[in-house]
Formats: sequence, C-alpha cells, structure tokens
Amino acid sequence: MVVLATASLAACSAEVSGAPATAATAGTTAGTTSTGVPQQAPVPSQPTTSSARNPVWQVGAHPLPRRSDGFGEIEPTPPILVNRSLPTEDVLPPPPDGRYAATVQPIPAEVLARSTWQAACPVTSTALRYLTMSFWGFDGRAHTGEMIVNASAAQGVTKAFGQLFAARFPLEEMRVTRPDELTAPPTGDGNSTSAFVCRPVRGQTNWSAHAYGLAVDVNPFCNPYTKGSLVLPELASAYVDRSNVRPGMILAGDSTVRAFASIGWRWGGSWTSPKDRMHFTATGE
Repeated sequence: MVVLATASLAACSAEVSGAPATAATAGTTAGTTSTGVPQQAPVPSQPTTSSARNPVWQVGAHPLPRRSDGFGEIEPTPPILVNRSLPTEDVLPPPPDGRYAATVQPIPAEVLARSTWQAACPVTSTALRYLTMSFWGFDGRAHTGEMIVNASAAQGVTKAFGQLFAARFPLEEMRVTRPDELTAPPTGDGNSTSAFVCRPVRGQTNWSAHAYGLAVDVNPFCNPYTKGSLVLPELASAYVDRSNVRPGMILAGDSTVRAFASIGWRWGGSWTSPKDRMHFTATGE
C-alpha cells in the first residue's frame, strides 16, 4: 500500500519490509570522499518552487482535490509534463570535473533534523548513512544529490548510481525527504529520487522498506505506480504508456534495472499488481 503523494512524492511506493539486508560493496568509505579525503556533510539549501527553478511549471504549487482514500484526484497530465524535462536546481555543489563521485558517512545532525527519522522508526539513526552522489540532470549537466540509506546498503547504492551516471540516465532531483512532505496536500507532480522515508505501509502497521532505508524510488513521475485506476503521482498518467519511451523512464532489462540487479535489488516494475515502476528494493517488497 502507498501513502499520500506529496509534491516530492515522499511516499509513493507500495512495499512491506523485513529485516535489513546486505547489499554489494563499492569503492566509497564512511566519512570520506570516493578518493579517501575526509569530508564534512554539505548543507544544501531548501528546494524552491520559484520561477527561477522552472519558469513554466512550479512543482508542488498546484494542490489537487483529495479522494476519499486520501490521495489526490487523478487528473490528465499537463501538456508541459507529458515529455517531462524540467531543469535541476543545484542544492549541493556539482562535481567540478563532471565525473561521478560519491561519499558515504554517518548522518550529520543537521541532515537528521530535516529528515523523517524519529525515535519510533524501525532503525536507529546510527544504522543509517548519508550519501552524496553525482547524477545527470535532464538539462544535460552533472549535479550532486543526497540520500539516506541503510548502512548495509550504502556501498551498493553508490555502486548502482555510479552505473546510472555512466549510462547518462537522467534524474530530475535527488534529495532527503522532509517530514512536512508526508502531510502536505497532494500535488501529483513530484519527481524526486529518494530512499529513506520513515513511514508504515499505508493502512497497515508494518513498516515499509523505505523506513529501513532499503528501498529507492527513481524518477517517480516518469515511472508511476499503478494499481487499478490509481496512478501515483496523480498527474503522471501520460507515463503509464510505456511504449512511448522518454528520457528518465525505467524499462525491463534496461541499464537502470541491471544496475540495481547487480547489487541484488529487485524492481517493482516487474510486479503484476501493483506495478511500482519507480521502486527498487533490497527486501523484494
């Protein structure tokens, strides 16, 4: 089951999580850059919906009427988002040489404070890691994103995103989900690639794989969740047609699926129902 789709689609996947699993390793180490140089966690600016970010479509600025199940009404995809290619706002310094770089470290206090972690979560904060990783935007430029994952998955996740970078697979945004996004009015236009979100599966008491830091949602708008007539994000219906291939989409057997398969993670797009095309998980759920 899924939770409310907010502007960032903070909790759009449907999955149930078990105990943390171990992912494959990569060449980054805790508390250092990929070259081994000690680094303090950067402090990104807050995302904005100003016209400077996108003069045509302001992400998160158009609340949808709510359905009885709490989701937003499913509406046609706005023409500007049918072939989505919005620019990326830099919240962290981009890689200076245009090459892939990743860092892994314990979560800094500032980052933890603006995340969805709380004492009731199924993992301690010390069991999580803060990552920074390079990615290509739809604007054709290299950017740096941030993510929180389970410590057991940190090296594998940096490896998988390194493969996505090598394949020049575009991401619109990669940042830590804020707590206010879990209760924000649904806007149905979020497209942030993210991992850790401390929440139960909607309508159930068991925690989601995201609450363990063992699941990643990649370009949610380009890879919507569907179950019956439900589409999440709610404005992403144009991307349900997978025969109309556009940048940022994940397709069976492509470089993105192979990248996560190489670290032992499964793809929700291979499920029968629901189809969770954005979702990769270490637990299979």
